[in-house]
Amino acid sequence: MVRDPAAWGVAPGYVDLAGQWHEPDAEVVDRLLTAMGAPLDGAGPPEPAPMWFVRSGTGGRVLGPATVVLEDGTDLGAVAELPLDLPVGYHDVHPDDGGPSTRLVVTPGVCPQPPGRLWGPAIQLYATRSRASWGIGDFGDLRSVIRWATDAGAGVVALNPLHAHGPGHPQQASPYFPSSRRFLDPLYLRVEEVDGASAPALLETVARGAAAGRVLVERRTIDRDEVWRIKRAVLERCFSEASLDPVGYRVFSRWRAEEGAALESFATFCAIADRHGDDWRHWPAALRHPAADAVAEFVTRNPGLVAFHAWLQHQLDRQLAAASHSAPLLADLAVGFDPGGADAWAWQDLIAVDARIGAPPDEFNVAGQDWGLPPFVPHQLRAARYEPFISTLREVLAHAGGLRVDHVMGLFRLWWVAPGASSPATGGYVQYPAGDLLDILAVEAHRAGAFVVGEDLGLVQDEVRDELGRRGVLSTRLAWFEDAAPESWPAQSVGSLGTHDLATVAGVWTGSDVANRKALDLPLDDESEGRVGERLRRLTGLSDDATVDEVSAAAHRRLADAGSSVVLASLADILGLVQRVNVPGTTTQWPNWSVALPVEVDDLPEHTVAGHVTAAMATRQGHAGQ
Repeated sequence: MVRDPAAWGVAPGYVDLAGQWHEPDAEVVDRLLTAMGAPLDGAGPPEPAPMWFVRSGTGGRVLGPATVVLEDGTDLGAVAELPLDLPVGYHDVHPDDGGPSTRLVVTPGVCPQPPGRLWGPAIQLYATRSRASWGIGDFGDLRSVIRWATDAGAGVVALNPLHAHGPGHPQQASPYFPSSRRFLDPLYLRVEEVDGASAPALLETVARGAAAGRVLVERRTIDRDEVWRIKRAVLERCFSEASLDPVGYRVFSRWRAEEGAALESFATFCAIADRHGDDWRHWPAALRHPAADAVAEFVTRNPGLVAFHAWLQHQLDRQLAAASHSAPLLADLAVGFDPGGADAWAWQDLIAVDARIGAPPDEFNVAGQDWGLPPFVPHQLRAARYEPFISTLREVLAHAGGLRVDHVMGLFRLWWVAPGASSPATGGYVQYPAGDLLDILAVEAHRAGAFVVGEDLGLVQDEVRDELGRRGVLSTRLAWFEDAAPESWPAQSVGSLGTHDLATVAGVWTGSDVANRKALDLPLDDESEGRVGERLRRLTGLSDDATVDEVSAAAHRRLADAGSSVVLASLADILGLVQRVNVPGTTTQWPNWSVALPVEVDDLPEHTVAGHVTAAMATRQGHAGQ
């Protein structure tokens, strides 16, 4: 029998931005099917796990006598009709005949909206340093930015993904290539504020660490390996000291128990990574699966090391919670995770380990993109009742008032680069159960009281944008891509000038961004690059002899008038950063995700352009304090 691509979700082709139809080669389709485990005998995927999605307040008839048990354990007994007042969440329907239970998802179907017209700074936290930093921006620096922003009337602060990376060296720089999306990166800890740091026995140790870390602030390029070397040595001492405090250790132990299996899995991964490296695929064979006996034996032999990594997450959770009390945070959810990292280790049976996700060629990335991230196999994700998606959303939203979903089209379809491909163009789209995923997104956003932003840039179908709009997901509007004036941008959107993958205001105005990428021998579309410069000139109305500061202030004045319900002003643009945060298509040629801002957080209140921007943004309605 011949394998049926449609049965496994492989799309027959796609329409590009120019309206041209592309079909994957038969060989590419075959490689994609093999990567997702499609048998050669032509059989389709297994029957999906029984799931029933209903809108809150609508009820529904139960097929046959069954008992409904709510998520909190409440037993509603045998029912023929679902009650109309079922709480939003995940419940179970147990047939009285002993058949398989059905997961009942009660969803509002639509995500909450922002509370009024908001503005806020968008920051790359690692680059946002103060004179108290240990070489990298941390949660103490985040509090300082929030104070500055809220004093200026901001109603939200947008962050890069704070996802965890592995504990080894070299430290991964990209926040979009995490080991785990469910946990936080210890590099962001303000060490002086962790448990044990203020103990008299550690004052000298912490002071030495702080002095060594602050030397790194003098360098514009962030050295994560050196930062982590300094911080980890002190954090280990703090953990040992904190473990001697019975009251504090009981608080940690209670939190650890509440976090449950997910935290234990992550802490175990980190402990093993300390011994064998951050990529589980290169560990001893006996340790490569979390359910293996050897893993349990490792935990038994190394309880202190596992506890240390769990403790780091406790300290991170407390510090982020403290920061989030001052202003709503717009968290960022990366589209995937490192194939050798903690999430891939935990969910290796649900992903296509040999495939990678990315994007087909377009005008800004003419060679296509290979992000190196493994995709979930659609039918395996459904078989797991979407638990990986649910738990990831819940953790990222734990201290957030909003959520940006990177590459939101991935809820509908993902570009799979075929295993063994030498080019990102060698691949095809695989479709996902968007209705289910959007219903779950609405559940978790509703519970967190958070609005949701979809990064819907590039090759996104009209029907996808329409469905996201119906679901209350805010679209993304960028001045670099829009010919329409900001004042005409739709209310159900988030507006900004650019993103971390695009040129800064200074890079566009000076021409240095194009010159730099030409020097890096990257493929460029001259017509597209010219349009970006022309849009900036139209946006500001300034002549070519205007300074970067004048252009930035004028561009942000126009952005403040955008019709979008939320506008974000990047600190990189406000502070005149010339370099891109990230140059797609480069790895070692450019210090991606590692260029610090040219101005320290301490100096934001006195910065001239920052003052102009905040004054312009204060004209927006609905900001904090109004």
